[in-house]
Parts: sequence; C-alpha cells; structure tokens
Amino acid sequence: MTSIIVVFPKPEDAKNIRNLLVRHGFDVAAVCTAGSQAIQYAEALNDGIVICGYRAADMMYTDLHDFLPPHFEMLLVASQHLWSECVNNDIVCVAMPVKVYDLISTVEMMVSTIARRRRKNRQKMKERSESEKEMIRQAKALLMERNNMTEEEAHRYLQKCSMDSGTNLVEMAGMVMSIY
Repeated sequence: MTSIIVVFPKPEDAKNIRNLLVRHGFDVAAVCTAGSQAIQYAEALNDGIVICGYRAADMMYTDLHDFLPPHFEMLLVASQHLWSECVNNDIVCVAMPVKVYDLISTVEMMVSTIARRRRKNRQKMKERSESEKEMIRQAKALLMERNNMTEEEAHRYLQKCSMDSGTNLVEMAGMVMSIY
C-alpha cells in the first residue's frame, strides 16, 4: 500500500486532510507541520506521496520537493496562481479551496501510478553475468554427474533448494559446488 505524508503548517488543516484520506481508505503514514519532519518520515519509507501546502513551518514546497527521496511524489494543495512553478518539476497540483472529489481522485491517480511503477520494477528480470551463468552450469553438471540427474532435474533441484533456503540461484549453485 502506498504511504502518504501530509504536511501543512496548521495542525488542524493537516489532520482534516488526514481524516478525509483515511475515510476514503488511504494509509496516512504521518502528519507533519514541518518539511524536515516529512523528509525524515519519507526516508524511512519505500515510496509514497507527500501532500503539502505552499509553505510548511520551516520551508517552501519547492525545498521540500528537492529534499525528498526520488521515489516520492508530491501533491501541492495551493491556489492556482502559485502553480506556475510546478509546470516542469513533476509536482501534481490541486486547487484551493479543496474539493473532496478532486483531492481523492488525484490521490487515487497518483497511487495507481506508483503501483504501476512497482509492478514494472518487479517484472524486470535481472540479467545474470556470464560468470554467474557458468557457475550455475557447473553446479548442474556436478549434480548430473554425481546424482544421475537430467539437466532439467538438476535445475529444478537448484531452484527448490534456493527457494527453501531463501538464497538466490547463483548462491545455491556456489554452495552445491563447495559441497561436492
């Protein structure tokens, strides 16, 4: 689930936004009045969204955006005349006064974008180097020779042992080679 950090200089405003988001099923990880607090929370999380006003207690939204980890997105809640600075720096904006539908639909869109990015990153297969491929080949050859396995059986054995022990296939191949 995508974590959300709410940052507004007035605690009441931040809590109202948090309550609204929670009522609509979002996970609000933190409510802050200062940008430095939000940065600390963001560094402890994998990714998420920072919802903030134009100014926090200690910094402007542009400074907060610059200090956020790269895997965080920002949603600025401000008057439209302040949006000119947001055009080319990937900050999403919602107009003040906030309309519940606009805020919720924008947050839903941002959450789905983050979820899509997560899925895409998971689907990327890590390409093994030639030395890693060779180690796996040697381990399979050893298993085939010593245990009269086919190549497919040896590969499945390595995969199963790897999954059971919580190591990757290359580490398991190294362990098999060191045992034999």
